[in-house]
Amino acid sequence: MAKSEIFNKIFNAFILIGMAIVTIIVTAIKLGDADSGHTMLIIAAVGSLMGVLSTVLSANGRILTFLFGLIDVTIYGVMCLLGAKYGNAALHLLYFLPMQFVGFFQWRKRGAAEGERVRARRLSGRQWLLFGSIFLAGLLAAYFILCALDKTEAAGVIRWLVLMDALSMMCNILGQLLLSTAYMEQWFFWIGVNIASVIMWVLTLRQSPDSSYALIYVVKYSFYLLNSLNGLRIWIGLSRFDQQSS
Repeated sequence: MAKSEIFNKIFNAFILIGMAIVTIIVTAIKLGDADSGHTMLIIAAVGSLMGVLSTVLSANGRILTFLFGLIDVTIYGVMCLLGAKYGNAALHLLYFLPMQFVGFFQWRKRGAAEGERVRARRLSGRQWLLFGSIFLAGLLAAYFILCALDKTEAAGVIRWLVLMDALSMMCNILGQLLLSTAYMEQWFFWIGVNIASVIMWVLTLRQSPDSSYALIYVVKYSFYLLNSLNGLRIWIGLSRFDQQSS
């Protein structure tokens, strides 16, 4: 077995086992707090574990990512709605949810099946310019729209919680599109999603220390960030043939 495969197995086990242990510990601690929403906490914990499993499978180019992703995005979308993260709520329930089905069928067309990884590809320079322009325009539009909708954060020069919500939203949209069509560059957007999401939920926790599920999502997206870095490494290799043949 190649060294890279051995490393990948160990890293995947670390992400999955580490996330499970931390989630169980945090959940148990929060369950002991009488003021916490126990039902939402348990649901958030289950969704987080499904999400981590989905992202690990995605990083490895496995089509089962869409099965576990379906569970994760549904739960997370509802939690965002309850936490007044309207951008992410709409994103997950109205976009991510149906895109799980789109991605499944697109990956099947690119050779993904049981035991087989998807055939990855890379963006051209012109496609990079297009996606970059869409990202910047969408980020500005999302920020100002969410500022008008959100009433939970005091106004300032920059409303950081809203900005992180908008940044996460745009990275999610483009990341999911590139994931569903098997482009390696999706991982740059997922890295952006995870950094923005960690900051967003940390800010939420600072504003509402009694939030029973915010800490779960801080932990979740910290593990996601590590996995997205590994996913970038793997998909650079998976898409190398596409670069050589273009």
